[in-house]
Amino acid sequence: MTIDFILNGEDVVVRAEAESRLVDILRDSFALTGTKTNCLTGCCGACLVIFNGLIVQSCLIPAFSIRGSEIITIEGFSQTDEYQDIAEGFSRAGLENCAVCGNGKILAAEALLERTLRPERTEILDAYQGIRCRCTDPDTLVEALQTVAEIRKRRIYGRSA
Repeated sequence: MTIDFILNGEDVVVRAEAESRLVDILRDSFALTGTKTNCLTGCCGACLVIFNGLIVQSCLIPAFSIRGSEIITIEGFSQTDEYQDIAEGFSRAGLENCAVCGNGKILAAEALLERTLRPERTEILDAYQGIRCRCTDPDTLVEALQTVAEIRKRRIYGRSA
């Protein structure tokens, strides 16, 4: 089947079998390897992408459902000011990104900050429930997201925010 969609801001067309998964299409057809294949059951968060504005596990998205959608991968997101906010905030808080979950952590941060620039501890921890990795303790994660939120507010609203 032929599938057209928007990928990282560009109109694209790909041929794929209906049962193919989005993660495989991204990696095999577009060489976007920042989206990892790990558990293939939607449990780890290594394959997260932004799909029509929502953070989703791309290993669970069948090819037929991506027609007409908008997908942002870590490669596309890394070209934005929002990505720079997250990278700076993670660095200031000492949050390290491992090779398995790092990109998912970044995209989950963006999804949360799109909803609120004043995330509470419980909101932050809830936003990261779908990422199963032991590389980050919860306190560092909370500190990092609150730091990113402050950086984002300053960038958007100026120093007094």
